[in-house]
Amino acid sequence: MNKEITYPQYRKYSNNKSYFKIISSEEFEEIQLLGTKKSVHLFKAKILPDRNLIYDMTFDYEKSWVKIEKDEYEQVKNQGSFS
Repeated sequence: MNKEITYPQYRKYSNNKSYFKIISSEEFEEIQLLGTKKSVHLFKAKILPDRNLIYDMTFDYEKSWVKIEKDEYEQVKNQGSFS
């Protein structure tokens, strides 16, 4: 089965502590929130388990992630301070 997807895709954890922008099948950006602190990390897949994680975030996200819109991701990214 060939699954087509348009990037970027956006996800978050249901606890609203981490937000994800899936840039491609091999790259995503994560915003982590801890209290009033925020950090942003760019993640590039180098090994198969990393690629599988991104695949799951893209296609099998219902178990662990919530699908969100770009606006929600950008709002979180643009508010508050970075650590």
